[in-house]
Amino acid sequence: MVEEQVEPSSAISAPSSAVAGAGFPNLFLRPRREPFEHGLLPIPKLIFSDGTLTLASIRDKLLGRSVPSPHRVDAPALSDALQISLDHACLVLDTLAAVLPSDPDPDGATDVHLLVLFLYIQSYKRLVPKPHKDSVAMADVWPSTSAFDGYLSALSPLQLVRSNSRRFIPSQADEEAHQLSYLQKHMANILTLLAESVEGEGDENLVLTVERFEQLGFLVHFAEGIQLKQAAPFFANSDSDMPAAPVSAAQIHDWLAQNIVASLEHNAEKAMSKENDATMSDACISHTRAQSSSSPLETSMSSNLAYSSSVTFVEGISKTSVVKQPCDIKGHSIKVLNCNDSVIYLLAPLRYATIYGCSDATIVLGAVGKAFKVEHCERVQVIAAAKRICIANCRECVFYLGVNQKPLIIGDNHKLQVAPFNTYYSQLEEHIAQVGIDSSVNRWDESMVLGIVDPHDSLSHPAGISDVQAESPTCVDPDIFTNFLIPNWFAAEPLQCTKYNPFTLPEAYRISQKKKHSNLTDLQQAIRDVQLDETRKRELASTLHLQFKDWLYASGNIRQLYCLQGD
Repeated sequence: MVEEQVEPSSAISAPSSAVAGAGFPNLFLRPRREPFEHGLLPIPKLIFSDGTLTLASIRDKLLGRSVPSPHRVDAPALSDALQISLDHACLVLDTLAAVLPSDPDPDGATDVHLLVLFLYIQSYKRLVPKPHKDSVAMADVWPSTSAFDGYLSALSPLQLVRSNSRRFIPSQADEEAHQLSYLQKHMANILTLLAESVEGEGDENLVLTVERFEQLGFLVHFAEGIQLKQAAPFFANSDSDMPAAPVSAAQIHDWLAQNIVASLEHNAEKAMSKENDATMSDACISHTRAQSSSSPLETSMSSNLAYSSSVTFVEGISKTSVVKQPCDIKGHSIKVLNCNDSVIYLLAPLRYATIYGCSDATIVLGAVGKAFKVEHCERVQVIAAAKRICIANCRECVFYLGVNQKPLIIGDNHKLQVAPFNTYYSQLEEHIAQVGIDSSVNRWDESMVLGIVDPHDSLSHPAGISDVQAESPTCVDPDIFTNFLIPNWFAAEPLQCTKYNPFTLPEAYRISQKKKHSNLTDLQQAIRDVQLDETRKRELASTLHLQFKDWLYASGNIRQLYCLQGD
C-alpha cells in the first residue's frame, strides 16, 4: 500500500487495467529495485538539489570532450567533471556497474546517459522504516538495552532515540510503490536528460531515440525477459537494420505516466485485498528447510506474490537453523530480515543479497555476484564470498569476507571486525565462477569508510552529527581466527568439488591456522600415547565428551546440532 507521504500526481488519470501496449495487456510497470536498494551513495557532491540544471551541464561537458568515445566516461573524467576524488569516482562507477540490468563493460567505463540517470536518483529518499507487525514478540528478540548503552548515554536525546530504535524494513510492496511514486514525480526531468532537441528549442521539440528509451530500463521494467521497447507502442517493431524514428519525449512521458498510475492503482487494490484476506499470506510461504524450537514469526515470506517473483525471503527466523540450496532459491536475489539467534546457510549463486535487522546470528552466503548489503544488525557473524559489500549501521558484527572490491562502510557503525574468508562447501568454486567472482582477489582489509550521516535516509538527522568521524572496522586477531565448517548437504558432489578455501589466507592467518592444526595433532597423539588401563581410558573419554557437551551448551551450538539432526 502506498504510504501517506507519497501522493501520485492527480493531473494524470488512467484506467485501473494495464496500459502497457498491444500484445501485453496484463503487464504492470515496476521499478527496478536494485538501483534504489544498492545504488545510493552517501557522497554529498553526488546529490543535486536543482534537478536537471547541474546534471544537464555535467552531461554536456562529458559529451563535449574531444576524445574517441565522448559518450563513454571513465573514472578520471568523472573525477574531473564532478570534482570528486579518484577513489570516489571509482566507487561511483563500480556501484553503477553493480546495479545495471546487464553485465558492465570490462574497461570500467560507462555510458554518459546511464551515469546521469544514476546521479539523478541520488536525490531519492528511502521510505521510513515501520515497526514490525508483531512488535511485542520482536521486543523479546531485540531487547532495549545493549552493550552500547554506556556509549549512547553520552548522546543527545534525539540521537539516543535514533540509535536505540529497532527499525524494520518496509514491505516489498510499500517500497516499490514509494519508488514508483518517486519516478512518477521526476519522470519529466529524467526524460529531459535523455532527450535530444530538434527543430529549435523548448520541451515540445525534445525527442528520444530508441537507444535512449531503452536506457530507461535501468529504472523501470515490466516482466522478466520483456524489454521496455517491446511493451511500448512506439518502438515495438524497431530493429538494428531499420531503427525507428525518434519519438516525442512528451508522448513517451504520457505513456509512462499512465502506466505508473495504473500500476499504483493495481498495487493498492492488491494490498487492500490482502488486508481483507489474511489467509493469503500462507500462499506466499516458500519451502525452507528448518526445524525450530520456537515457531518463527515468518519464514521465507513476502508481502505479495507480485513483488517476490525474483526475490527469496528468509524472515523472522528465531532460534533455529536454516539451509537454502540453489533449488530452494526463487529468482536471483535473497533478503534475510529480522532473524535472531540462528544459523542461516544460503549456499547458492546470487546476484543480490540483503541482510537487515538481524541479531546474534551466523549467516553464510555462497556467492553474491552483484551487490551485498548488511544493515542495522547487531552481533551478527557474516561469512560471504561477494563481488562487493556495503555495511551500514551495524554493531559488534564480524565479517569473514572474500570480496573483490573494497568493503564500503557507511552510517553509524560500532565495533565492527573484518577477517579473510574462512569456509568452503563442495559447490563453492562452481558458484563463484557462475557469478563472476575472482577468488585470486580479496580486499577484505581495505575498507572504504564514508560519512556517518546517510542523506538518503528519510528520518531527520541530529544537528552537528555530520561532522562526526565514522568508525573503521578492526581486523580479527590471527590467533583467534578459526575456520568455519559447513556440513555437506549436497546429494551429489560436482566433478570439480571444492575441497578447501578458494581464497588464499594472508600469511599471518595461514601461520596461525598451521600452528593450531599442529597443536591439535600433538594433543591427539599425546592422548593416544598415554599409558592408561581400560578403566582410565573410559574415564578420560567420558571427561572429554562431557567437556565438549558443556561447550556445546555454553556456546549455543547444541541447538544447531539438534536442528541439523532433525534435517
